[in-house]
Order: sequence, then C-alpha cells, then structure tokens
Amino acid sequence: MKLVTSAQMRAIDHETIHTVGIPGPELMENAGRGIAAEILSDHISEPEDTHVVVFCGKGNNGGDGFVIARYLHESDVQVSVLFIGPVGKLSEDAKLNYDLAVKVGVEIQELTEIEELPEVLECDIVVDAIFGTGFEGAPRGLAGQLIEYINRQEVEVISVDMPSGLHADTGEHEGAVIEASYTYTLALPKYGLYLTPGRELSGVTETVPIGIPDEVIEAAQFPDELISPEMVIDMLPVRKPDGHKGDFGKLLLVAGSTGLTGAACMAGQAAVRCGSGLIKIACPHTVLPVIASKLTEVMTYPLPDVAKKGALAVRSLGEIRALLKEHDALVLGPGIGRHRETFELVRRLVAKLDRPTIIDADGLNALAENLDIIRGCSAPLVLTPHPGEFKRLTGLDVPEDFRERCAIARDVATDLGVVLVLKGSPTVIGEPGGLTYVNQTGNEGMATGGSGDVLSGMIGSFLGQGMTPIEAAIAGVFIHGMTGDLAAEGYTSRAMIPTDMISFLPKAFALLEG
Repeated sequence: MKLVTSAQMRAIDHETIHTVGIPGPELMENAGRGIAAEILSDHISEPEDTHVVVFCGKGNNGGDGFVIARYLHESDVQVSVLFIGPVGKLSEDAKLNYDLAVKVGVEIQELTEIEELPEVLECDIVVDAIFGTGFEGAPRGLAGQLIEYINRQEVEVISVDMPSGLHADTGEHEGAVIEASYTYTLALPKYGLYLTPGRELSGVTETVPIGIPDEVIEAAQFPDELISPEMVIDMLPVRKPDGHKGDFGKLLLVAGSTGLTGAACMAGQAAVRCGSGLIKIACPHTVLPVIASKLTEVMTYPLPDVAKKGALAVRSLGEIRALLKEHDALVLGPGIGRHRETFELVRRLVAKLDRPTIIDADGLNALAENLDIIRGCSAPLVLTPHPGEFKRLTGLDVPEDFRERCAIARDVATDLGVVLVLKGSPTVIGEPGGLTYVNQTGNEGMATGGSGDVLSGMIGSFLGQGMTPIEAAIAGVFIHGMTGDLAAEGYTSRAMIPTDMISFLPKAFALLEG
C-alpha cells in the first residue's frame, strides 16, 4: 500500500473528483461509513449500551465525523456530537452531512467555549474528527483546548484519518496533539503515522478504503510502499506437506570470530526458526567448539584462521567456495571481525559469488571503498547496513528527512544493483527497480547488539527457501519487527534481548499464517 504526503493525498482526491467524476460527498460518505463499520466491528459489542462522543471540526474531517455519528446512531449506538461552530463556518460537504445527521435525530451540540464541557466525559469511546491530513501548525483556541481536554479523559480515543494536531508528512506536532488508541486513516497511509512520535501517538493504525479507483493511485507512481501483513503472507513460501529437508533450503553462514561467536549463533538459530531445511555455520576452527556448544540444530564446519587470532584467513577461500556448491544461499558477515585477512577474504569471495547472499556487519565494512566489487557481483545480493555501516560503505550520510532517506536507499540500491535494507526507525528497503518499502513493525527495544544478526539469519533463511532478494528482505524485516514487538510486550522494551526475539518467531508465524 502506497505511502503518501498530505499534498499527494489532495492531488488524488482532486483527480478522483474532477477527472474520474466521483463526487466529494460520495467519498466522505464512504469514509464515514467505513470507519463506523470498523468501530462497530472492533470496538462495540452491545450498541444499545455504548455511548460514543464524536468531536467534529469545521472542515472535511469534521464532515467524516458527522457521517460516522449518523451510521452509529442508525446502528442503535448512543451518539453525541460536539462540534466547533458556528454552523455557517462548516465546509460545504461537512455542512451537508451535518444536516443529514440532524435529520435522522443525532444529538448535536455546537461548542463555543471549553467550560461548556464537564470535567469528566461520561462515555465509552471518543471519536476525534477535529483536524485531518491537511492540518499544519499548532492547534489554537477552542480546538487546542478540546485536544487537551480529550487527552485528559480516561477513555478509548479513535482518530479519523490522523490524530488531530499531528503533521501528516513528518509525524511531528507543534502544540497539542491527540493521543489516540486507534487511528483509521483514509484511502492510503500517511508518512506521519509511521514516524516517531506520530507512530506512538496514533496507536493501532488501519487504512480504510473510500472508493478511490486503483488506476488513479497507480498513475500517480508513488515510490514508497508500506509493508503490510498481507504482503508478507503472500510472499512466504508454501511448505509442501510431503517435503523433505532438502526442499526447504540449505543455508551456509560464514560467521564468527574470537569474541564474536554470539553473532554467528544468533544468526544460525534465527534461520532455524524461519524454516530452513539444513543450516551450516563455517567459522574459524579455534572458535568452532564455542559455537557448536551453543547450537543443537545447526551444523558447523571449521575453517583455517589467522594464527592465534581466531579470525578467518584468506586461505579458507577455496573451502568456502566448495561449501557454497552444496548450499542454496549464503549469510556473510555476522561476527567475522575486522582482521585485514578476513576483509581480503570477503572481497575475493564476493567478487565471484554465484549464490543469493546477504552481507551484513563486518562483511559490509570489508567492502567499504570497494563498491565496484559489489557492482560486478553476478549473484543476487541483500545488503543490511545500519547508518554507520552505510556511511563507511558509501561515504554518504543517512538524511534526517525521511523521504530523502527513502530516496537515497532507492538510489544506492539502483547504483549497486542490490536490495538495500537501511536499518533505522523505521527500516526502509530500496530495490533497483526504483521502489522503497517502509516497515511498520518494531520498537526501541531492538536497538541493541545482536538484533541485526537475528535479521541476517532470517533473511538468509528466506533466500535459501527460494524467495527473491526483495521478498526475503521484506518478509525478514517485517517479521523481525513483529518478534521485537512481541518480545517488548512480554518482557518490556527495556528488558528484552535479541534471543527473546528468536523465541517469539513461532508466535509471529502463527499470527501471520493463522
């Protein structure tokens, strides 16, 4: 599903209304009806015993609120509407739906000052329809007071399109902003709903269709796509009921060195949990006993190392190439360290790869200032740098502006001919075709050493099972974030550790596939 700015959303609305010929009131009707249906389905079990208060602004977001109130009223919900007047200041479409709500008997009150409201609002749900996608600046006057008033109430708050006061493009706010429990955004997701602090202020976010034709969205050619659960489900390989271990992918990991055995182990264990049929870790022979003692389901293979250093030596190149002939995909980098011989090994190996490969951690650092090796590699590659590794690899800083970050991920992916997973909050995935995929899962508890090694093992597992590089990256990043969210729920974001994420992989798959 495409991510859009407020300006892009306005352009789509304009095209739909003025070129396709779908009237604005029809889109507003679809929006209000769709959100009312979501509220009835997900938040109300006994309509007659549920009281909903809808706060409406003067613009089209308020118009959506009047439509929502009308449909809830017709479903026997107790509905009260409080709107910022006067009536004469309502937008044309909002005024139309104000009149319709009055006609069917919805209780509507015009607010002129905050003192008209009780200290405690007696209701079950508040619907925030004060400001929408087009809002900029700081809420002033009665609108700002209403936002602060709503936030003081101990009640579930559902925002229409955007939490009022939140900037749709940046996820930031200049003054009062609604702290929503749920946000039902209209037609297409907006960037600000997935950028901190907007992501946290929006609560659970879902997109409600309003009848904009697919061809209008496709013609706009927006470059950034939000990764959805449905997208990931469709990408996951089907597991044959009569399959054997050879059918589910053979994965080789070149990983580990003295002091960094945990990285290799976490990558290997994550790959096991993602369904690989066979997994082998090739590591320096001096650290093999440590790695083997930590892993039960993963095979190990000793490689020559630099004398007394516990780091991979260049002379292991031939053995790695021979091992690759027996495997479907390669994970290169977790915990290999930064010895100069190891870096030279990586450069020689990547130059002649013939298997889908994910390169992470010091595998990326080994290729810094050697981008022609990546450009010349004939094997499909997935690179997974964090901002520091990205800077060392490309010489470029990761932009602060999120849309610029998406653009640089696309540009570098196209230049290098790779799938680029640019880690961050949120993580973005660039592909050579000129698209960027934005992740919506994950939390700050994942910002710790080892989390990236888990991701490497997951993406490697998916590559070995036959997924394309972009599919493996999308599924890996999304499910990786899911496990982080499950771990934070179970242990808190402060106390969770990367191995907790591996332990939650079965639950993540159950939620997706169930």
